[in-house]
Amino acid sequence: MTTTDSIDSKANNQKMSTAKNKPFIINDITVNPGENKIIGLPVAKLYTHGDQSIPVHILCGKLAGPTLFISSAIHGDELNGVEIVRRFLKTRALERLHGTLIVIPVVNIFGIIQHSRYLPDRRDLNRCFPGSKRGSLAARLAHIVVKEVVSKSDYGIDLHTGAIHRSNLPQIRANLDDTETLELAESFRVPVLLNANLRDGSLRQVADEYGVKVLLYEAGEALRFDELSIRAGVRGILSVMRKLKMLSQSSSKSKKTSNKNLFIADESSWARAPESGILRSIAGLGSRVKKGELLGVISDPSNLFDQTEYEIRSDYNGLIIGKSNIPLVNEGDALFHIARFKDNRQAAETVEAFQATGEESPNPVFDDHELG
Repeated sequence: MTTTDSIDSKANNQKMSTAKNKPFIINDITVNPGENKIIGLPVAKLYTHGDQSIPVHILCGKLAGPTLFISSAIHGDELNGVEIVRRFLKTRALERLHGTLIVIPVVNIFGIIQHSRYLPDRRDLNRCFPGSKRGSLAARLAHIVVKEVVSKSDYGIDLHTGAIHRSNLPQIRANLDDTETLELAESFRVPVLLNANLRDGSLRQVADEYGVKVLLYEAGEALRFDELSIRAGVRGILSVMRKLKMLSQSSSKSKKTSNKNLFIADESSWARAPESGILRSIAGLGSRVKKGELLGVISDPSNLFDQTEYEIRSDYNGLIIGKSNIPLVNEGDALFHIARFKDNRQAAETVEAFQATGEESPNPVFDDHELG
């Protein structure tokens, strides 16, 4: 696949396939067309000698189509994706699935038990791919995910949140220099797209080596549910599947997101704390900021007579796509994540409209006929 290829040209403008789907084999278990199964991928034994496995949902459509994996909680404290997957799997649209869907609600099964981003060996799973069969616990977990899921897929959607005490504006991170990946990112229907480099040892990097196109959805905060982020995530996955012709087009009369309402950021950076102390944030998530604009102020809580305050100002024009939520900061802490766009004003207006739609509607994600 070259960067000049597109999903539409790949499909050759044909309608959804009427050919019969093929059986899908995972962990030596066969899932036949029309079947849905939950299969446990064995990882390791606990020190209590109990077996630990990763539950994987396999939905094998009756008719042919791509194979898509959806992964959540690679970091064990990132819970939004778990709820996104739960709601997504209840949608009636999946009854008419074309192709095969692989859903892993919780990849880091060890981390979620401990409310931890990491594995028991203190490794970040998303820096351990492709892993190895005889390596560390993280390496073994990464290996089985690559062997049984990634290598058998055509596309992937990896669900994440910000770290603990840090929120992310709903956004897609992907290789947007690739035409097909860009089309998928646009179809996810969030206003901010970040052209992000591949990180060594990440799921996205190893998927790229297998020729699998992956979108990384970032939204919300660790250990918290964020309703807007969850709704946008479910809607985005369904929209991507329609783009891939795995689902039929919705009968909803809602307007399709125009490419003019999507903004690609090629650069982003963090404004960091110049000193330790207590932060009073002024700029909020999704705010448009100008170069030199005041983002927040840090004061010394141990000396109330000292009126010295340290200002955090933006180094350039941009949009805040991530921010720290905890007022206690150490020198060098990342506080405000600012992305740069060609038209910051219009990007901010689109984000504001996106947020308002989610807050005003009781459920803007689904049409009634799709709810399970």
